[in-house]
Amino acid sequence: MLITPAFAQGGMLGGDNMLVSLLPFVLIFVIMYFLILRPQQKRVKQHAEMVKNVRRGDTVVTSGGLVGKVTKVIDDDQIEVEVATDVRVRQMRSMIADVRAKGEPVKEESTGT
Repeated sequence: MLITPAFAQGGMLGGDNMLVSLLPFVLIFVIMYFLILRPQQKRVKQHAEMVKNVRRGDTVVTSGGLVGKVTKVIDDDQIEVEVATDVRVRQMRSMIADVRAKGEPVKEESTGT
């Protein structure tokens, strides 16, 4: 009738048509990289640096939610945290969630009047 059969025929197979069909997938991957993967990698690097720099006197928050003061650095993997008066626990460095306050090593103060 008024519609010609040429409209029903497809274009070339391959070529530019394939590139145009893959473009949305490439764009989705690029967007996901910048919105999800890159910030996650930054956070992991920041956490590793923070854990590496923990020293005696720092106030830390463990991944379990305990807040305590680092009393002793045992080795590269473990620290000793005082969570209450005379209550000390060994903690893996990797399980530290946050360093609240960077402290200086405890110094003996002289009480002079």
